Order: sequence, then structure tokens, then C-alpha cells
Amino acid sequence: MFFKFDDLGEKTINKIAEIALSTKLEKRDKLAVKVKTDPNLLAKGTLESLVIDCQGLMVENALRMESINITLNTIAVSPFKALAGNIQLTQPSRGKACVLLTEKDITRVLEQAIFRKIQNEIVINEQVVKVSLQQVKCSLLETGKILIQGTVKLEDTKSNKRVSLEIKPKICQGGQGVIIDDIEYLEEPSLSSILLNPILKEAQSILNLKNFKVDGFSLKVEQFNIKQGALQLQAEAGMTHFPQF
Repeated sequence: MFFKFDDLGEKTINKIAEIALSTKLEKRDKLAVKVKTDPNLLAKGTLESLVIDCQGLMVENALRMESINITLNTIAVSPFKALAGNIQLTQPSRGKACVLLTEKDITRVLEQAIFRKIQNEIVINEQVVKVSLQQVKCSLLETGKILIQGTVKLEDTKSNKRVSLEIKPKICQGGQGVIIDDIEYLEEPSLSSILLNPILKEAQSILNLKNFKVDGFSLKVEQFNIKQGALQLQAEAGMTHFPQF
């Protein structure tokens, strides 16, 4: 007798998907998972869509994502295994993702990177100078640039200097990642280049979404939009297999 796929099929798969993703996205504020299908589609081994909406997700390097939304369409699965608790893809699925980052969360990650990599002694005008970084701030500007500012204390003179630079991120050819297209040193250019350059790779890593690592999922940046105080990344999402719990 042919197995009857009713409305319980969608509810069952929803619950399975939510539990599985909850175990992989543990450090977050909120998580909502929605699988959409119907008996006819499910009988043919197809889920119409999978939507993952996560708020306040903490990923590698202590980066917090204000929000991340992933939508995958036309997902091919083994229907009987799915209803038995094992969502198994019969072919890879693709879709879209949208990530929102705030300048507050980016500042925190970059600040940690600077304090890890900062040099206590630097050479200025052929002289060794002891320095300590007092403060770092990242600002996302409507011009599409990222402003990084800091205050440095010169230990010998006990004086403070302001350092700053602006960077303009750009998606590299083929969309494989993000590069820093332009760097402009604003205050104390020599000091800024020595002290702030170590965090450029960290900034580039954040924009590449390399910190988002969930078994079976991949994200590739397609475009981004910088507005006052926030950075929105649009990405291509891929899923080769559904994470197990």
C-alpha cells in the first residue's frame, strides 16, 4: 500500500529541521526554521523551500551576526527517510542568503584583533617608540566606506595620538571573496599604517563570511550594501547535505 503523505509530513520535517539546526547554531538569540511542502511534492521527494531565520548568531572569531536569513528552494530529498527523521538530500540545493552586521559587533571583533596583534614597540623616524592602543572604533559610512579610528598612547611622552584610516571593500572578480580596494590614511598616516594595517585581513575575513561554518552549508558573497551603522551582505547559499543531530 502506498504511503500516505498528509499535513503531518510537513510538520514532522519542520520539527526535524529545527532540532538539527538548533544543535549547529547554538550560540544565538533566536532561531526560526520553516520547511514548506505539500503531500504531492513530498511524495515525489521535493521540499518546496527551507527558510532559516537566525538572530544574534555568534560565529567563529566571536563575530556576532545581527541577523542571517537563508532561503533554499526546490530541495530534493528522500521522502521516506525524511519522515523517519533523516533529511537526506539526493542532490545539492542552492538559494540566497542575507546577512546583517552592525558596526558595534564589527568594532568588537576588530578591537580584539588589534589588541592581539598590536606591537608594543614600533619604529618611527628610525627611533624605537613604545606605544599602547587605548581605543578602537569602526564606523560604517553611507559613502560605502569603513572608517577605523583609534587612540594610541606614546609611553615615553605620555601623549595620545589619534590614528585612522578608511577602507573601501570590493567584491573580487568571480565573487570568490572580498578585497580591500582602497586604503586612505587620515590622521597620523605613518602611525596609522603601522598600527592599523594588521586588522585589514581581519576585516576582509569578516566580509568574506568565512566565519560562518555550518556542516553542509556554504555562503559566497554576491553584493553588499553599507549604510550608516550597518552592513548588509547578499550571498549565494548552497547546501550539499543537511546537518545531522
